[in-house]
Amino acid sequence: MTIPTAQLDHEIARRRTFAIISHPDAGKTTITEKLLLYGGAIQEAGSVTAKEGRSHTRSDWMSIEQQRGISISSSALTFEYAGRHINLLDTPGHQDFSEDTYRTLTAADSALMVLDAARGVQSQTEKLFAVCRNRGIPILTFVNKMDRPALDPFELLAQVENTLRITAVPLTWPIGDGPDFKGVYDLQTEQVLVFERTSGGKHRAPVQTAGLTDPQLEALVGPDLAAKLREDVELIQGAVPEFDAGAFLAGDLTPVFFGSAMNNFGVEHFLKNFVELAPPPGPVETNLGQRAPDAPFAGFIFKLQANMSRAHRDRTAYMRVMSGHFTRGMDVTHTRTGRKLRLSQAHSLFAQDREKVEEAYPGDIVGLVNPGVFQIGDVVSVDPKVTLPSFPRFTPETFATLSLKDVGKRKAFIKGLTQLAEEGVVQVFYPTDGAREPYLGAVGPLQFEVFQARLQEEYGVDVDLHVTGYQLVRWLAGDPGSVARFARHVEDDQGRPVMLFRSRYDLEYTQEQHPDIEFLPLPRDLTRV
Repeated sequence: MTIPTAQLDHEIARRRTFAIISHPDAGKTTITEKLLLYGGAIQEAGSVTAKEGRSHTRSDWMSIEQQRGISISSSALTFEYAGRHINLLDTPGHQDFSEDTYRTLTAADSALMVLDAARGVQSQTEKLFAVCRNRGIPILTFVNKMDRPALDPFELLAQVENTLRITAVPLTWPIGDGPDFKGVYDLQTEQVLVFERTSGGKHRAPVQTAGLTDPQLEALVGPDLAAKLREDVELIQGAVPEFDAGAFLAGDLTPVFFGSAMNNFGVEHFLKNFVELAPPPGPVETNLGQRAPDAPFAGFIFKLQANMSRAHRDRTAYMRVMSGHFTRGMDVTHTRTGRKLRLSQAHSLFAQDREKVEEAYPGDIVGLVNPGVFQIGDVVSVDPKVTLPSFPRFTPETFATLSLKDVGKRKAFIKGLTQLAEEGVVQVFYPTDGAREPYLGAVGPLQFEVFQARLQEEYGVDVDLHVTGYQLVRWLAGDPGSVARFARHVEDDQGRPVMLFRSRYDLEYTQEQHPDIEFLPLPRDLTRV
């Protein structure tokens, strides 16, 4: 079905698709929930509280996420706000799941970087920021937890600039911190937004406003904080550059907001600014050059997820619409295989909840039931020639073997192993001689724990995991048969020759003995992160 150009342009212009990045414990999961609160997707923070009082956020749908209070899987969440259609991509904060975050960022047009006011820029923040910068994604910054003791805000700005090499321009300014936190000053509207603690942080925080010259300012925040605010604003006006929208969109400048997500304060103010500042969907780089969002339909798969819904127990492929108008039931080409597909099993995503989606536009995230044909990085398009550059993989750094507790569950085990490996929960390697019992590779040990928990809960299979002494993996470009056998010879799920090494010394010695063979941290056809 062809829609008028003006309608397509209108829908593209009102889309905002962004991801949230942060170091663990900076408050990413909380701010996700509060954005949903102000976006009207949920009515009250705490309405998603589990039974027995275990609180978790709507985007954290796995049992292990709810138990630990962390996000370990990316979720897509959609809501309307101020006439904009918002696609929020919630990503794992834990560094062991950086690969899932990286892939999700390929589907985002901008990012929100959440910082802990007491810690500033931390290691995981640096890594994810670098990913955004490499992709040219504009970044907005929210300094969270101002209701707790915090670093000096000027020190925080300097840390962002010195560590991340980006100009940081505050659009709001905090008034106090910790128990003395009184609110923020909006440097654009010249209004004071006064913080009031709310019961349990459940409802939208009420806000009072006053300007710097308002005689009531001292009564609202106290004479000392009022005097310091006036001094700080004068310093900002003299020393901090003005906000430049062009520099922001180019990734050279980040607007900075302050607040407390746990207490709802500053989140709605951020959201109002976000929908105006963040860019709509732009062109996507393909093998045929940049594909404009108003080109005929094409979408790409950036994530696979099994068993999101207990009612369905199927596999979902997350598709980002990169161009054109998607309609349910449309005929497309799976460009990697040339296979013709009808996209009739399409649904919108709100964590594990789903409902049929009839149409979607560039920037939207659509869930497709995966019959086993999709891989991460695949393209579906009305143009059979469109493909994307290869999606990156992380090189595993820790390895484990498995032992099945009940051999009668082997069929279910193979199914679970295959589907979870497709998602990227772990990478799987098979020995080239002897028993074909798999080795698992992961960026960090938490991936093994998640794999084990999901295998038991979703497939009914119990396994024991045994961490091995192997520390390095290399893919071989050359004849693997000539390589000495003191390292472990395996192959990946595509049958490519791989070796596992116990130490860097073993790797370097093997390289010296076999100069005709390349030892690669990833297959040559994949991008390294």
